This record gives sequence, C-alpha cells and structure tokens, in this order.
Amino acid sequence: MGDGERKPVCVGVVTGAHGVRGLVRVKPFTGEPEAVAAYGPVTTKDGRRRFAIETKGMAKDLVICRLEGIADRDAAAALRGTELYVPRERLPETDEDEEGWYHADLVGLRAVGADGTAYGRIAAVQNFGAGDLLEIAPEGGGETVLMAFTDENVPEVDIEGGRIVIDPPLGTFGEEAGEDGSEAGAGDD
Repeated sequence: MGDGERKPVCVGVVTGAHGVRGLVRVKPFTGEPEAVAAYGPVTTKDGRRRFAIETKGMAKDLVICRLEGIADRDAAAALRGTELYVPRERLPETDEDEEGWYHADLVGLRAVGADGTAYGRIAAVQNFGAGDLLEIAPEGGGETVLMAFTDENVPEVDIEGGRIVIDPPLGTFGEEAGEDGSEAGAGDD
C-alpha cells in the first residue's frame, strides 16, 4: 500500500472536559481503553498540535486523560471532537489471528461488490456507539452512505488489492426493493 505505513492512526477522540482542572474525556479506539496513552505523545489530525498524554481514570466507557498544556476547563472543552493520532510505527504489530490492519488502513480503499460492482471509496470508519460503520463516498458522487461494518456486509477486506468487498443491505445505495421497480410494501390505495 506504499504510504500506508506512514499514515498516523487515530487512537481516540476527545468527547469533552472532565472537571475544572483541564482533564479531558477520551473515547478510545484501542483494544484496551487505557492504551490510548500507551503509545507516547499524540497529535491532532493535521499534526499541528502535539500533547503528552496521561491516563487518569475511567468514566463509563471513556478514559479520563491529562493532555500536556491543557490546564483549565475552557481549554479542555475547546478540544471536544479533536481526534488524537500516533505514528503507526509506535503501535504493536497485529496478531496473525486478527485482521492484520487498522481502521486507518481502510480509508481510500475501493468498495466493490462480489460481482465487481463499483460502489465507491471508503471515506471513513465511524462509530457512534452502536458498532463500526463504513462511510462510503459513492462512485457517482453525492452524499456519503453509512453501512454497518459486519461480517455479513463486508465479507472480504483486501488491503493488498486496495479494495473491500461489500454486500450492502438492500436500499443502502438507493436500490429499489421490488423486482418491478416499486418499493416493497407500497400500495396503490
């Protein structure tokens, strides 16, 4: 994948301030939540800001962290939505029995059907709390489409081939439900 090895990997996102002394709540994207601070300093997506990070505790499924240079609630609150990245080389190698890739590796891959249908490209991998979603930029342009990232919907991830094979649920890309072009359940009353 060439430059794939150099792409930083998002380990978490700041969800807001915690208390009045500059602590932040971080939604982790690491296998173990506390590992969000295990790989050294983090940077913002654009790389312009760098923070030493320290885990201070947990609050439900969020990690409470101190970011170097953030000393009060206003500064912490201003970071809400900030994604935290580390260089790939700081991350552990994936186990052979695991997928062998990080979500960051999927961005930019072609989304194709098993029959070769070109659906678009992966714009992002999102998680709003109910599981991972692929955000797909459609082939013909227009608004991105969200699809659950499940084994049923994504039978194959081919990093080397630059593609993800998908089997999108009916209607994901605006397909009609009925053979005759009518939507299922639509009646002519």
